[in-house]
Amino acid sequence: MAAETGEAIQGHVAKLSMLTLTGVVVGSMVGAGVFSLPGRFASETGIFGAVIAWIIAGAGMLMLAFVFQMLANRKPELDAGVYAYAKAGFGEYLGFFAAFGYWASACAGNTFYWVFIMSTLSGLGVAGLGSGATLLAVGLSSIGLWVFFLLIRRGVQSAALVNQIVTIAKLVPIIIFILICLFVLDPEALRQNWYGADYAGSLFEQVRSTMLVTVFVFLGVEGASVYSRHARRRTDVGRATILGFLSVFAIFASVTIVSYGVMPMEQISQLEQPSMAGILEYAVGPWGRWFVSIGLIISVLGAYLAWSLMAAEVLSVAANERDMPCFLGKLNRTDVPVNAVLLTSVLVQGMLVILLFAEDALDLALDLTSSLTLIPFLLAALYAVKVAYAARHGQGERRASGRDLLTSVLAVAYTAFLVFAAGWHFLLLSFIIYAPATILFVMARREQGRKAFEGREPVIFALSLLGALLGVVALGAGWIHL
Repeated sequence: MAAETGEAIQGHVAKLSMLTLTGVVVGSMVGAGVFSLPGRFASETGIFGAVIAWIIAGAGMLMLAFVFQMLANRKPELDAGVYAYAKAGFGEYLGFFAAFGYWASACAGNTFYWVFIMSTLSGLGVAGLGSGATLLAVGLSSIGLWVFFLLIRRGVQSAALVNQIVTIAKLVPIIIFILICLFVLDPEALRQNWYGADYAGSLFEQVRSTMLVTVFVFLGVEGASVYSRHARRRTDVGRATILGFLSVFAIFASVTIVSYGVMPMEQISQLEQPSMAGILEYAVGPWGRWFVSIGLIISVLGAYLAWSLMAAEVLSVAANERDMPCFLGKLNRTDVPVNAVLLTSVLVQGMLVILLFAEDALDLALDLTSSLTLIPFLLAALYAVKVAYAARHGQGERRASGRDLLTSVLAVAYTAFLVFAAGWHFLLLSFIIYAPATILFVMARREQGRKAFEGREPVIFALSLLGALLGVVALGAGWIHL
């Protein structure tokens, strides 16, 4: 996410090359999640289960990557990624939900970043920060949140230096971590960790429990689609998506598997996050923790900046398309959608406060980020099926290949499985966030002098409201917990 990317986000004339778009995909995916992979996987399954999980996640996300590639080529007029696909396929209201869900997911992810930074500082010996969600930690995170807001509203040029530093800082500690783990690899540890301890549940349950964390680390695979209107050539969008995904998949799977060869998985599962820092400290001594932790903090701050801009882009585009209130599309003197950035910061601030009451703030923020993206991803995959089916039967400019239809169907199956894997409690929590957002949709409709709901939209609203009410009742009754 170099300066060129930032300029394009704000609508400047410069167009993005395939190399830069690939950087967008890699930069969007490689953030904080990779640093937590060893601990999250070791607490759920052994090497065998981890390999199966990565095969499923890799194949499923590859299908989604193919979907975004196909849609970028067949529907070049849809230049706002996930949101535009949902709207084109299923109407304005579900398109609005996709835009809001994608934006809310980015906000939850940014909340995770602040908690992760505080947890990392706590591991380096800073007192009072705990697991990243103490009063002191939330206070410091809040200061950082609004400092970044002021940085972004002054213009992306002020933030470009941060992005340039992060481009290197993201990957260097991760690659060094993999190389060191390979150097100290203990075959006996691999053997003992193959199946691991006596985990509760079947192998299927072990694999299922890792699915949300794989979704989290792969968020950003759609990054090139979000900025597709800034691409030099539309075909570059799909190619950058596939190339970026394959590169990052190799890194994520390697980080997970090599960790099992360094220390017993029971110890890995007990490490404080970032677990990569604890593993490297075990392998090489205290400098390993410092090395990973410093790289993580720089990386996460850059990822926070990139996702803040991406979240604002989604709101701004939706406002320009009149699916969000017009005030969210307003640009300031430095061409920044300042109200969209402000609303993003306000939601992150609210989530930081809510996490004070969570049992495990890091895991909740991570899982909520993943679950909020499932509906937008599912709608995009379903739209891809519609497009491929229509083209397959001669209803488009070009006939679709059987591969297009097959990959679209498989992408739907994968995202549907993710909804199941997330569990009903995260689905209800998502509805609690989705349903009140309809206020923004109604505001946009009234600005246009239209009725609040049209056609089948009241039914969709009723279902979302029912889900939100069930979620509130479940929280109050203690059936689900934060």
